[in-house]
Amino acid sequence: MSSPVRVAVVGLGWAGRSIWLSRLVAHPAFEVTAVVDPSPIAQEIAAETGAGVLALADIDELTPGLADLAIVAVPNHLHSKVACRLLSRGIPVFLEKPVCLNSAEADELAAAERDGGAVLLAGSAARYRADVMALREAAGGLGPIRHIDVSWVRARGVPDAGGWFTQSRLSGGGALVDLGWHLMDTVSPLLGRAEYEEVVGSVSGDFIAAASHGASWRHEDAPPSSSGGDVEDTARGFLVTGDGVSVSLRASWASHEALDSTVLKVEGGSGTATLRCTFGFSPNRAVGAELSLTRAGETVPIPFDEEPIGAEYDRQLDALPALLADPEARGRAVEDTRRTIAVIERIYTSARRGQRVLSSAR
Repeated sequence: MSSPVRVAVVGLGWAGRSIWLSRLVAHPAFEVTAVVDPSPIAQEIAAETGAGVLALADIDELTPGLADLAIVAVPNHLHSKVACRLLSRGIPVFLEKPVCLNSAEADELAAAERDGGAVLLAGSAARYRADVMALREAAGGLGPIRHIDVSWVRARGVPDAGGWFTQSRLSGGGALVDLGWHLMDTVSPLLGRAEYEEVVGSVSGDFIAAASHGASWRHEDAPPSSSGGDVEDTARGFLVTGDGVSVSLRASWASHEALDSTVLKVEGGSGTATLRCTFGFSPNRAVGAELSLTRAGETVPIPFDEEPIGAEYDRQLDALPALLADPEARGRAVEDTRRTIAVIERIYTSARRGQRVLSSAR
């Protein structure tokens, strides 16, 4: 696109302000034209963002004449509802994870995209990390993929304990919806359109109510309640595709570990590639990232460019204008979303089944 993409940021919570707004202002491919939030702070943020930036209290005030794209950064339970209202009125939308909370919402997004003629763009920034892209390249030389092991384990990092993040009716789930969506998004390019025939999982909540395990880098506007919430802080899943590739997944908001750690391991017929790093913005992280290749008992490092925390979001913004202009992009996000939310739903179903069996055995 020859001229900057006019963009509106919808939702001015932590993600809208800390992840998206500042990056959009600094990016030459975008022009922020509006911020949308019912809070009085919207006026102040609009003024700070730049001259001519509108502060709107409701998304119905946003029109195709004001924005070429809306970045939706509202609480989880509003993702699909807000995106559908915008799409149905012809406004393209970029929606961060979780794109929706269930398969029914995925169907609603598909209908809104189709009826409004606007494109839905979605996905987590994890796949745009330099180390994750280097891992994908290395995986191409491993022969047929046999198994993928992905985990994101925080030492402590329960977000907004007692707030909407930890209330299932508002968030859709805990660590699996929050961190697991990122992990699934890194697996998807490795397996393509493969469908999962077998999905089992378990969840637990040993840390959810402990104030000492809260996310120290997040400062939500709403004060936490006395309850720890009703979602899991840890989820584990084991998936098998129709052609026999297995995937092991673990997502933990908190644990007994000293530091946060993300591990992505791809085992192929002729070798194994392993990435050890830390996703996200948590300060409880090991320094740097390591990518290695193991063959015949020998492990060698794979070089890649180091980058600052959060650089993947800048790279994701780099890609958005071309995706917005690509007629083939329509429908793609919904297809990916359906695959991801179906796995999440099946893990939760399996976990509930296991909990019932455990309860009956006591």
